Amino acid sequence: MTNNDYQNPVKRKLKNGQKTAGAFLQIPHSMPAEIFSQAGFDWLIIDMEHGAGDYGDLLVQLQAISASGTVPFVRPPWNDDVAIKRILDIGAQGVLIPYVNTGAEAASAVAACRYPPAGVRGVAGSTRAAKYGKNIREYLDSANREITVIIAIETREAIDNLDDILAVDDLDGVFIGPMDLATNLGHLGNPGHKDVKAAFAEIEEKVLASDKFLGTLTTTWERTQECFDKGYQWLIVMQDGTALVKAAGEMADRLRNEYGDG
Repeated sequence: MTNNDYQNPVKRKLKNGQKTAGAFLQIPHSMPAEIFSQAGFDWLIIDMEHGAGDYGDLLVQLQAISASGTVPFVRPPWNDDVAIKRILDIGAQGVLIPYVNTGAEAASAVAACRYPPAGVRGVAGSTRAAKYGKNIREYLDSANREITVIIAIETREAIDNLDDILAVDDLDGVFIGPMDLATNLGHLGNPGHKDVKAAFAEIEEKVLASDKFLGTLTTTWERTQECFDKGYQWLIVMQDGTALVKAAGEMADRLRNEYGDG
């Protein structure tokens, strides 16, 4: 067993300027995780902010993903050292930290993902991430280097503090949260509003000129193409629950339209 077992290929792609795409997992079960991990995405992100799962669900989702080679990311419920520590110990290779508004908050998010002296993450050798104690040294030597840290810009305050956020060492990427940002700007559930689009453009200009990568949620092929063409590198292009709802609804509607109610 070597440090190669802990290399994060998505982090390499992002550092090289390559495009990556993945999907949200919000259904707290191993089977959607396994199905999506076999689809060929670069990464998957398990949602613990708005998803219904707990740490036990996270464990089985990560186990389901592990056989595929797909890189597992997790969105914690909050920018919280304890939550982030548990998520990383279970085996996440990247985190998307929600609702980060200042440079200090971004620095705190990074510190939660780094072992001392670079950060404040507690050390344990018995974790799943360290192969339950089998590869303690290899994991400790690689974790600070390989874990990807992304913060979410979701408020006007965060935009106003974006220069300070982008100055944080070891922060890898910035994610624009469309729905939260729209709502914070006074346009509830309307990320297509002109004010929100202007805020997107303001964020894009700064992040794309920095050494951080840029990500967001797209969900349509047209929006995905638009973002990749602008220089985004980390796009959530699907969500498991909404994809299932869409597919089921379309089939049910077609049946009703063609055959009536029976």
